[in-house]
Amino acid sequence: MPSTQRELHARSLADPEGFWGEAARAIDWNVPPRTVLDRSRTPFDRWFPDGELNACHNALDRHVDAGRGGEAALIYDSPVTGALCSYTWAELRDEVARLAGALQEMGVTRGDRVLVYMPMIPEAVMAMLACARIGAVHSVVFGGFAANELAVRIDDAEPVVVLSASCGIEVNRVIEYKPLLDRAIELARHEPRHCLVLQRREASATLVPDRDLDWRAAVRQAEPAACVSVPATHPLYILYTSGTTGQPKGVVHDTGGYLVALAWSMRNIYDILPGDIFWAASDVGWVVGHSYITYGPLVNGSTTVLYEGKPVGTPDAGAFWRVIAQHRVKTLFTAPTALRAVRKEDPHAKLLADYDISCLRSLFLAGERCDPETLNWAREILQLPVIDHWWQTETGWSICANCTGLGLLPVKAGSPTLPVPGYRLEVLAPDGTPRAPGELGALTIALPLPPGTFTTLWNNDERFLKAYFTTYPGHYETGDAGYVDEDGYVFVMARTDDVINVAGHRLSTGAIEEALATHPDVAECAVVGVHDELKGQIPLGLLVLKAGVTREHRAIVDEAVKRVRERIGPVAAFKTCAIVQRLPKTRSGKILRATMRAIADGESYRPPATIDEPAVLAEIEEILRQLGYGRAM
Repeated sequence: MPSTQRELHARSLADPEGFWGEAARAIDWNVPPRTVLDRSRTPFDRWFPDGELNACHNALDRHVDAGRGGEAALIYDSPVTGALCSYTWAELRDEVARLAGALQEMGVTRGDRVLVYMPMIPEAVMAMLACARIGAVHSVVFGGFAANELAVRIDDAEPVVVLSASCGIEVNRVIEYKPLLDRAIELARHEPRHCLVLQRREASATLVPDRDLDWRAAVRQAEPAACVSVPATHPLYILYTSGTTGQPKGVVHDTGGYLVALAWSMRNIYDILPGDIFWAASDVGWVVGHSYITYGPLVNGSTTVLYEGKPVGTPDAGAFWRVIAQHRVKTLFTAPTALRAVRKEDPHAKLLADYDISCLRSLFLAGERCDPETLNWAREILQLPVIDHWWQTETGWSICANCTGLGLLPVKAGSPTLPVPGYRLEVLAPDGTPRAPGELGALTIALPLPPGTFTTLWNNDERFLKAYFTTYPGHYETGDAGYVDEDGYVFVMARTDDVINVAGHRLSTGAIEEALATHPDVAECAVVGVHDELKGQIPLGLLVLKAGVTREHRAIVDEAVKRVRERIGPVAAFKTCAIVQRLPKTRSGKILRATMRAIADGESYRPPATIDEPAVLAEIEEILRQLGYGRAM
């Protein structure tokens, strides 16, 4: 009889070594591990410490060896360039092996770092896998990142080689990468030995003699490299995430535990089998791109879709439906902000009627909190399970999810369902005592963390301890706040910094956003807590309207305020709301609430380097000034 999610979760906590030792059989080992978990240096726990393997072999070679070399491994779809192609397992393996050989000829050896600064093209996936093939540690930086931020990452990771391309494309705008990379190297203290540059037809890069090499020429001349066996604890990659100090944190994921967790998740969370087509509509620069564009699907033997486009504008709000229909996607994984963009442009989903998406079985959402209004809209138009799940760069895969491969559980809008096997989630008060069901608190995970989660911060064990394991001893501090209901369902309501204190009442900005999102004219919204002399903090709401709304703004604002007072109550002290054209976001879709809060409180702020459109902040500053907030008060 199949086990349920609750049963497997209980088993994983009672016997983590037995549970994950069994899961480890899903991947190939050069040296099978005898020890499943080493807790001798908690919280620097290590999974499968005496095992050895190779990530690229597990992602490519073993499927070719099993006779599947002629089947599709990767589908590349680029509406911004008109390119469309696919690679079989054998073709992808051969391309990766030659690129790995080129890296070896440039002097890259096991343990060296290689920085990847590339757009959403097949060579970006090849770059990651080629590093893994020879035991090098890759660090992918979002393509088009500002030069000074790129320089900081170069200095921290100290890459031997940088893999890049001449340009990336944002809808109808070409962004030349090479000038940004050249400037970053000028600013950095560390200088990479070589840069391997892929020339795209949309822009030609000038190569620096003796340092820069042409990608295609180098790969064409290289001998294919064999897979290099590494310990399971060997770093697979470093992924930088913004830190509160301004110094980015280099999150490190290992090889063995990461592959075991991803293999388990593909079958059990996403219900994806070998040969199924899986699409994570993200970017290789984010953790989703690592886990579920590259490693997860390929290790599982599934076909992955690599999409160089947007949810709207390439060419319209039907772009996602076109990709699903054309490539027969079984499961789509995207961010709620992408759905909100589609809903804003096509609120009645009229474009959906143009495509046959009967192949689609489920839609997964992550990357930020999914408001119930967006989830219910997607569920209504698709008539399919729409599943919010919660995870972080640090965890590498889901903390909470509805594990569809174990049997779909009832969906509660606003909840990512239950903790996934391996995660002992606890809701704690500031003093570390447990919160009762329904009470808001800090969401934490008791140690040990399951396989696949981060093992440290690159070259900074001290910061790893201080940032994540000091506030609640014996627990990983997620930085998110929420509660667990009587059924065990988890509700992630806000970042802990976004829980506001209104006259002594702790309120979640997420709950207020839920109320605002129910207004029929509102496409998306954000709430931040701003300073108030009397109450300490009060909530401030910003609304983006759906396309085609022509009603008078004052009436919409008054109705929105009324909804909050009806649903949350007078305790929220919600009086101030404004309509904006766009909300400031990172390129991964996260709303810059902390930045807006700083603007409103008249504080100095530093926008993240990953902001999607810096000019949006100018509008926010002006609107907040008109409302009486900011430096002009």
